[in-house]
Amino acid sequence: VYANLGNKGIEDQAKSVVKAMDAAGVSRLIWISTLGIYDEVPGAFGKWNHQMLDGGYLETYAAAAKVIENSDLKYTIIRPAWLSNKNIVSYELTEKGEPFKGTEVSRRSIADFVVKLINDPSKHIGASLGVDQPNTQGDKPSFY
Repeated sequence: VYANLGNKGIEDQAKSVVKAMDAAGVSRLIWISTLGIYDEVPGAFGKWNHQMLDGGYLETYAAAAKVIENSDLKYTIIRPAWLSNKNIVSYELTEKGEPFKGTEVSRRSIADFVVKLINDPSKHIGASLGVDQPNTQGDKPSFY
């Protein structure tokens, strides 16, 4: 299952996805979340990210990720940097517990990574991965 959901009800959506998958006997989940749910974004960009996403977004996405992590599913949580529409496929991964690196990543890059996970569902099970475009460090994404 690929789930790219979003709104203030995302924690309940995560509970529904887990329940439906358990009922159907389906165990593989690719879950799209966001950067910052573990307070893993350092420096000025981390402060900016909090200013932009606190007050309902980071908190609800963190709660949804916790639902997924506490499930019995074979999940991969993807935590993209700020999404761009750039025509580029270039990304690097950070593990849960590591500082997030860049400020942005293209939607094409996320799609590329998701397709790789679909084509090899044994990869990154139980992982929560930050995804950013290399060399995009800074105080905020280039398009802000």
